[in-house]
Amino acid sequence: MTNTLPSPEYVRNMRLIGHSDQGGRRDGIQVMVQNGYAYIGHLFSRGFTVLDVRDPKNIRFCTYVQAPPNTWNVHLQVHDNLLLVIHGKDVFADAAFADEASYYKASAGAALGTAAPKSARDWDAGMAVYDISKGDSPRRIGFMPVSGGIHRIWYTGGRWAYVSALLDGFSDFIFMTVDMSDPANPREAGRYWLPGMNLAAGETPSWPASSKFGLHHALVDGDIAYGAWRDAGLVVMDVADRSKPKLIKHHNWSPPFQGGTHNCLPLADRDLLVVLDEAVLDDYEDGRKNIWIFDVRVPANPISIATLPEPAEADYRYRGAHYGPHNIHENRPGTFQSSSIIFSTWQNAGVRVHDISNAYSPKEVGALIPAAPTELMDKRPGKKKIIQSCDIFVEQSGLIYVTDYNAGLSVMEFGG
Repeated sequence: MTNTLPSPEYVRNMRLIGHSDQGGRRDGIQVMVQNGYAYIGHLFSRGFTVLDVRDPKNIRFCTYVQAPPNTWNVHLQVHDNLLLVIHGKDVFADAAFADEASYYKASAGAALGTAAPKSARDWDAGMAVYDISKGDSPRRIGFMPVSGGIHRIWYTGGRWAYVSALLDGFSDFIFMTVDMSDPANPREAGRYWLPGMNLAAGETPSWPASSKFGLHHALVDGDIAYGAWRDAGLVVMDVADRSKPKLIKHHNWSPPFQGGTHNCLPLADRDLLVVLDEAVLDDYEDGRKNIWIFDVRVPANPISIATLPEPAEADYRYRGAHYGPHNIHENRPGTFQSSSIIFSTWQNAGVRVHDISNAYSPKEVGALIPAAPTELMDKRPGKKKIIQSCDIFVEQSGLIYVTDYNAGLSVMEFGG
């Protein structure tokens, strides 16, 4: 019997075909799908969940893997029957971060205390590796400790993974290459940070204390890594020697724009780079955030040529909760790949699809805002029952999987 679907708030050229409450843990951040199973990292429930999505109209809960105390598993990656899961501080369970601004307007090292080399901490930190050859039953086979934790991973199979790592004595998350040749024993291979981040070595930041100069994550195309460095913008790195990443170009547009760079998606066949700045505060407090298109024919000289248009059918800025871009589908190998169609989430404005065939004049060609959550998983004061479309993953078949901070997993199709 087909489940009754919650009615979307707004639809244009898209269709909702499936929904899951994720076994009652409706909060989701990153979602990955492989061999008919979805793996979802949680924001408030800690841990991660596995769902059977072989029939997307009748999604089945498989299992939930609990994180250690005070630890979250918000981000994960799947490839080659391996699941890589981050372990980091469960930030929003800490009363000190009930107001998100207290986290996003400070360096992670200062906020979490890891900038002091031997500070006390009560969370598990590093990267866990699971065997998912049996898709519904992850089996942990390895772990790489990282002193302050990991935020996000880029792994598309083979020897190398790339992580944003918080290390003792550093101001914030830096870029680290990881050797996965023995999945049971992943190990650091190399690292890069912006000058000023290595406080333990006596470096001094040149940026304001309220700016978050830390790596969210990097996507790697060949021997070039494109790092989304939050308020520091775009950091392009040469990783031909994985043990010694080196800078090609640091390009920052904050100020005058608002920072928060979250994704850098290379479209190699067109010499383009799609760069998303994330909206992180409620009620439009951090202002307009853009999804940019850069010409990167010369990687050392990225040129901004356009921004994707904002949702036009309504004004979502002061609707409540977060408004603006959060994430884009990252064209992973084995998934839906396009250099002209961009899928993104806009939090209280749902999911947006843009056609960038003309890179100088992008157009919105599809949208779907899922139904508002019936209950809140987010127990912080002042939160409202407003949709917050978060992460997005598009299968090779074209099925679109979208998480939400409170409203479960939605599965969609795009009519284009």
